[in-house]
Amino acid sequence: MSNLKRIVDSPDSGSPDKIGIPSNVDSQPAVDTENLIQQKLSEKRAILRKELGIEEGVAHHFEKPVERPFTKDQRPDTTLLFGGLTWRHEHLIHGAFEGMGYKCEYLPTPDVNAFQLGKEFGNNGQCNPTYFTVGNLVKYLQELEHKGQLRDEIVDNYIFLTAGACGPCRFGMYEAEYRLALRNSGFDGFRVELFQQSGGLNQSEIEAGLELNTDFFLALINAMNMGDLLNDVAYQIRPYEVNEGETDRVLRECMDTLHDVFKHKRSFKLDGKVGNLLKSIPKAANTIETLGKFLEQLYGTEYTDNLREIGKRINEIEVDRTRVKPTVKITGEFWAQTTEGDGNFNMFRFLEREGSQVVVEPVGTWVVYMIHQAKLKMRDRLGIDEKEEPISSWRLDRRLGRKFKQQRSLQTLTLAESIFKREWNRMREALNYIPHDLTDQYELQRIGHPFYNSRSGGGEGHLEVAKNIYYHNKDLCHMVLSLKPFGCMPSTQSDGAQSAVVNHFKDIIYLPIETSGEGEINAHSRVQMALGEAKVKCKEEFNRVLDTTGFTLDEIKQYVDDHPELKRGLYVVPHTKGIVGTAANFVHHVAELMGYRPETQPTTSDEAESGSVEQALAIRKANQQLTLMDSKSSGNSSSC
Repeated sequence: MSNLKRIVDSPDSGSPDKIGIPSNVDSQPAVDTENLIQQKLSEKRAILRKELGIEEGVAHHFEKPVERPFTKDQRPDTTLLFGGLTWRHEHLIHGAFEGMGYKCEYLPTPDVNAFQLGKEFGNNGQCNPTYFTVGNLVKYLQELEHKGQLRDEIVDNYIFLTAGACGPCRFGMYEAEYRLALRNSGFDGFRVELFQQSGGLNQSEIEAGLELNTDFFLALINAMNMGDLLNDVAYQIRPYEVNEGETDRVLRECMDTLHDVFKHKRSFKLDGKVGNLLKSIPKAANTIETLGKFLEQLYGTEYTDNLREIGKRINEIEVDRTRVKPTVKITGEFWAQTTEGDGNFNMFRFLEREGSQVVVEPVGTWVVYMIHQAKLKMRDRLGIDEKEEPISSWRLDRRLGRKFKQQRSLQTLTLAESIFKREWNRMREALNYIPHDLTDQYELQRIGHPFYNSRSGGGEGHLEVAKNIYYHNKDLCHMVLSLKPFGCMPSTQSDGAQSAVVNHFKDIIYLPIETSGEGEINAHSRVQMALGEAKVKCKEEFNRVLDTTGFTLDEIKQYVDDHPELKRGLYVVPHTKGIVGTAANFVHHVAELMGYRPETQPTTSDEAESGSVEQALAIRKANQQLTLMDSKSSGNSSSC
């Protein structure tokens, strides 16, 4: 032991041969072996490349290709293409674009053939909406070519306008996928312009051809809002229509009417002597004209008057609300829960054929969600500016100035949110408050955050989880169906959280469905099984409510026959707490009109969703006006 200690402590103990280790053994051979392996691999790779005739390429960093700008002089000959929403939204946007002087067309609803084209000309591993939307554009251009247009003419005379984003979602790759598929399908050079969720369109490339001014954004928002509202009305009336197909026929006529309204809409402009005088001061003239456009939007009645006229036509649709149908709320990824074709297995029409009422999600929810998330991010970063250097602690003036600037931006977002909701409810009022109100984003954040962090961006974020809880707890649906693309990462994260939600709320019926270009029969089969449970729940609820009223169903129907206003399409059925289905709520309401007095007073759907008593009173007043209109019309007909 002492000898070993002397060897280790000796000055020469670092030498390998001094402690019994051969001098030719060290760590170097391992390194040499690795280098040798890499050398052999390189030599073998070179031999294989030479045998196969493959030349080694040089890697280049990807850069967005420079496209020809869309200039104002090209506008008469260039057609704007767009798509991705329902035909109702796109039909109104088409009218708005035409009203602003643009040639435009919206793409048809994507089908399986478009999906196959997307897979053929696009990258592998993309999500379902990518294949459908990218393939749909290629399909449309190929059809133009088949009709006799040359490819060069198509590339020169058409331009595609689409949306984009960033974050943990392949939505951010759509622009690149469009360009790749267009190049692979022979339309290299076709112009694709991206409208970002944050930051808008790249004005430096397209400002002359497409003017992104106040008129553009107001027209776009109004078109989407009206599309949302009439979409909601159709899904509430169609399951109960007495004459099959009447709702779709009337809706098509209404959309054509509104299309013409947008096409012939003329926004506020400075005219006359005063206008010409102000135009000599461009900055002041622009400010006054923009202010005039906003005031016209806030207090003008052109849109609401036309919606009231359309409401009269929809109100003539005869409905039978005693039909017992489960209410199914649709959630999920934005495109999958919005499209009405093969992209989500034609799920909405399938649900209606299976005897259910569908509650669709409006685009407006996404708009207020984006505003809410921007405000949340801004609040988290008050006092911090990522684009500027940190301010010294003693520079209170600069710190306060930065905070004031951020607070002003926060207040601007709050104002935009309030204006958007105000305009939404103004249009709802024109349709007798039949469309649903926008769901409160702060309520969704409160109930969803314990299960899914509300600061996690990408996709629908916490909305999928929060909506599942919200619509069940508020007695607004029997079942939630979540539609999402196969492999969608944000939706996959939500599904993981949904297991905890379903375990916590035992009565929830929740079914996630992954959509793709194949597997429609399997998806429909799964939905049928879950829907069967929802139907049982709905029927039990209806029988319970009917028994509570003390009336028979025949007595309820006889009273309805004697009061035709109850058969009107825009008659609002008050929502009673604890009752979900339309038929059960309707029977409860009719029983009250017949003299039944329950212990708990019913609430309207607005009270259930937002607790607004003022809106509830407005709805009841509107129903009274409908009753008065019916009594007058029946009096006139009897006098004749």
